[in-house]
Amino acid sequence: MKRILKPLTYILAAIYFLVDALFMAVAAPISRWIARHLQFKRLRAWIRSLPPYPSLALFSVPVIILEPIKPLAAYLAATGQILIGAATFIMGELLKLVLVERLFDLTRDKLMRIPAFAWAYGKYTEAKVWLQATEAWRAIRALSRTARDLLTQAKARLVGGFSKLAPYRD
Repeated sequence: MKRILKPLTYILAAIYFLVDALFMAVAAPISRWIARHLQFKRLRAWIRSLPPYPSLALFSVPVIILEPIKPLAAYLAATGQILIGAATFIMGELLKLVLVERLFDLTRDKLMRIPAFAWAYGKYTEAKVWLQATEAWRAIRALSRTARDLLTQAKARLVGGFSKLAPYRD
């Protein structure tokens, strides 16, 4: 039984990690955009003024609040509300990752002073490097680039088509 469950556990963990990594690829640019365009100077100063353990507590709040969105989305999908479940999952995951990304950016130095956090972050980084070195990751990245290129080409054609129609709008 243990031999059967161990590979299954690894597969489920890899899927979970892969989903988070894929969402992070979307969340990071959103997070950077928020940092550039929304200036919460007083809030940012307060967050940066926190000592290490209160920073850890604040860093965990989005995870604690938004992680239960995944089972809720699975329940919605299982009860036949697939689109609502998918939208709930996507929005919850993106919101969680954007908040975690922003908070980590503001508190990283203090969080790394906590030995257990620094150790866990090191293991996370190792797992991420391993995942990105796999054939599956490279294949997904190639498909992602192809899809992005196709969308860019379609957008250019669409914009080009509308610009040709503009002179005829009398």
